[in-house]
Amino acid sequence: MRGLLSARILVAEDDEKQARLIRIYLEREGNAVQTVHDGRSAIDRARTSRPDLIVLDVMLPQVDGLDVCRILRTESQVPILLLTARATEEDMLLGLDLGADDYMTKPYSPRELTARVRALLRRSRAATGEPTVVRAGALEIDTARYEVRLAGETIALTGKEFAILALLAGEPGRAFTRAQIIDRVFGFEQDVLERTVDAHVMNLRRKLERGPGAPRMVETVYGRGYRLADPGPDPDSNADPGPDPMPSAGPAR
Repeated sequence: MRGLLSARILVAEDDEKQARLIRIYLEREGNAVQTVHDGRSAIDRARTSRPDLIVLDVMLPQVDGLDVCRILRTESQVPILLLTARATEEDMLLGLDLGADDYMTKPYSPRELTARVRALLRRSRAATGEPTVVRAGALEIDTARYEVRLAGETIALTGKEFAILALLAGEPGRAFTRAQIIDRVFGFEQDVLERTVDAHVMNLRRKLERGPGAPRMVETVYGRGYRLADPGPDPDSNADPGPDPMPSAGPAR
């Protein structure tokens, strides 16, 4: 029987036996649990599955848990419970400063861990939080349901297209450099070129700006990067409404 606080939980723990134990206890509470065993997978799974809470081991291979916490905290307010064998006050404060919501040192009781998870979920759901629907003119981006609507019509986007659009829509009118987009959207993925960003933006424009007379929504700011057009008047705009800056960009990766 699912409890009132059942949730989607991501467990990132390199010790597979420990990860299985955590999963068993959390699933007994009625939660849907996914497990990964390295930092890169934790970042990717958090972005694609959008969990309600993350249990994150600090000592992860490839990308350590503190870096995972730092990266994910720039993208969402998902509650993060850190697990670590480091018991010093400095380590605890560092984890909390990077955005973790709670901290447990090993060894720990699985029953205490589930109690902490319940408390974090209650706190998260009681908080007012930020609106899950971002609106810019006729464009609506529902970050909770992972949907984009334009004038009421649902627009199908890939995961990377959605992530880029959500980033730009978070601050309409602000120009993001390609490097900033790569850092926020692609994280630790290797061999991501600026042309990859251009290709994704071109795909976004094809889906959002239909027809030759359609207004430009994703604008190019010369010498800077891209921004989502501010729906308000912007008479001093230096954005280019013309073609993409790199029309020869290859297929999006």
